[in-house]
Amino acid sequence: MKNNKPTILVVNDDGITAPGIKALIEVMQQLGNVTVVAPDSPQSGMGHAITIGKPLRLDKVNLYEGVEMYKSSGTPVDCVKLAVNKIFKGKKPNLCVSGINHGLNNSINVIYSGTMSAAVEGCIEGIPSLGFSMDDYTWDADFEACKKYIKAICQQVMQKGLPIGVLLNVNFPNNSQPIKGIKICRQANAKWAEEFDERQDPYKRNYYWLTGVFQLNDKGEDADVWALNNHYASVVPVQFDMTAHHAINTLNDWDFNV
Repeated sequence: MKNNKPTILVVNDDGITAPGIKALIEVMQQLGNVTVVAPDSPQSGMGHAITIGKPLRLDKVNLYEGVEMYKSSGTPVDCVKLAVNKIFKGKKPNLCVSGINHGLNNSINVIYSGTMSAAVEGCIEGIPSLGFSMDDYTWDADFEACKKYIKAICQQVMQKGLPIGVLLNVNFPNNSQPIKGIKICRQANAKWAEEFDERQDPYKRNYYWLTGVFQLNDKGEDADVWALNNHYASVVPVQFDMTAHHAINTLNDWDFNV
């Protein structure tokens, strides 16, 4: 570690020039030595996709003073893999943070999120990891109100650690009113009711735009959607072990004799 400070990997899915990652870098510079590996273009909704059918590019860039930065042609998860294997060369950073995403990754959105998948990959690598998102999809979003909470949460993680296999999904409300504080939450029960807007190109070939409506099936005040709607920052502990442990006993009672 340089200067005996922690090493911090910063990634995102909105691309290396996004204002959200700039805000996150500014906070992380207060906590340690920062290395950034981010996509060279937006990669929202990529989930845990990795690149296996074409080569990856990794180029050093100089955007912010005092920060080692690389842009990659790959997905957010590719960025974490490249960082661990090629930049840190197997010496794991002390912290992996992803974001700040332009738009929420609460509830079911965590499944699709490139931001959160990058953090999940960090957790798989055994690095304490967090993903940060804010309820503002505009490019010029103001992340200033998030910064003190991000710093406090990361300090707690660095001081106390996280359970093995657990990372944090942190979402911030919009700037319509001050953030009231932090709520530790569960993931709300919700889904997207998708539709496809069908159109035709000049050659009379059909093409489709994915649209959808967020359907909330959860009124619990311990859920992330409630917290955000009531202007709290939500913190949800997430795990990459997708085993439905509660269903194992049920399946053991099935008859599989053939």
